Amino acid sequence: MHTLAQDLQTLFPQLTAWRRDFHHYAESGWVEFRTAAKVAEILEQLGYDLAMGRDVVDADSRMGLPDEATLAQAFARARQQGAPEKWLSAFEGGFTGIVATLNTGRPGPTLAFRVDMDALDLDESSQDDHLPAREGFASCNSGMMHACAHDGHTTIGLGLAHLLMQHRAELNGTIKLIFQPAEEGTRGARAMVAAGALDGVDYFTAIHIGTGVPAGTVICGSDNFMATTKFDVRFTGVAAHAGGKPEEGRNALLAAAQAAIGLHSIAPHSEGASRVNVGVMQAGSGRNVVPASALLKVETRGESEAINQYVFERAKAVIDGAAAMHGVSTELRLMGAATSSAPSPAWVNYLREQAAQVAGVEKAIDKVKAPAGSEDATLMMARVQQNGGLASYMVFGTTLSAGHHNEKFDFDETVMLIAIETLARTALNFPWTRGV
Repeated sequence: MHTLAQDLQTLFPQLTAWRRDFHHYAESGWVEFRTAAKVAEILEQLGYDLAMGRDVVDADSRMGLPDEATLAQAFARARQQGAPEKWLSAFEGGFTGIVATLNTGRPGPTLAFRVDMDALDLDESSQDDHLPAREGFASCNSGMMHACAHDGHTTIGLGLAHLLMQHRAELNGTIKLIFQPAEEGTRGARAMVAAGALDGVDYFTAIHIGTGVPAGTVICGSDNFMATTKFDVRFTGVAAHAGGKPEEGRNALLAAAQAAIGLHSIAPHSEGASRVNVGVMQAGSGRNVVPASALLKVETRGESEAINQYVFERAKAVIDGAAAMHGVSTELRLMGAATSSAPSPAWVNYLREQAAQVAGVEKAIDKVKAPAGSEDATLMMARVQQNGGLASYMVFGTTLSAGHHNEKFDFDETVMLIAIETLARTALNFPWTRGV
């Protein structure tokens, strides 16, 4: 174990190169074709058994999937940008998930680690005060940027894969490394859960870096993620001449506006925090036409699954009422979902013990009181726990150049060393004969 830090220092130039390559060729949810193909190539070279594409992503459980034209364009771009052809076809059509398995051949439980791969729909800063722009690895893909550190997460997963294979003689049982697509918008985890990617996992750990946690601090059991449902609502009415025959129209814009106001009037829940937000409203075709169509993009959140479900059910009632008032029809399409986080105390304690041994970690704590939005790894945690396993979510603090989802976001790459060593210790120090 005393060689882990030395091994990582030797690997650090490669880690930096991987991270900057993923950053430069940023790909958003369900179109991580080049990223996934590169990851698969590296994992295969390391000696992992791979399950990919449709084997680990359930087609019908994907949410917020781009249209076929967008998928095809992104697939062609990935090929042009050097995606390894041997692996590329496995991900065609938006099946960009990977599960890499290291079976030691020795008895023991299954430990799984999850990282995400997708970028945000955001144009990256090209200004010289932004290090990726200055150093030449800013995103070359318009409207796509790694502004939430998923390029770092993917690299952490590869670094962990390298380190564990290097020390495989010290392991027992089975290691699974899960590379998840489409975390942004909480779209991807449900499809991997539905495909069975988490079945048989005894101990599960998901990770993030940054999120406002200071450098040197590791959160070992983040429990403040809110359950969420993200959905689009299409209102369909009847167009008519706004001056000549307005009574013949059915105004979809007014229905959507009525719904938006009503949604933000949903009563809060007495048992915990709740949220609702209408983020987008698009409607109408001309100033003299009664609008026949409108679109709302909405999300609900709750401190617990029950509270989020309360807000979502009320939201549907508000939307149906607004539609009925204006005589229009509606179509609701789910675009993302996650549950609340409930880390397993025994696993959190073990993770804290491992993090405390890593150089550079000044404080390893269970949790922090702060808003954390939502995260669909919670669905993976819940599946493992439902099957009798233990699960947690870790956050590795680091210095950031700007907040998450900002065009000047960047992070101190040395945090990858801390994360990889902590996760490697989690596997290598595991008491395989008795569990945690």
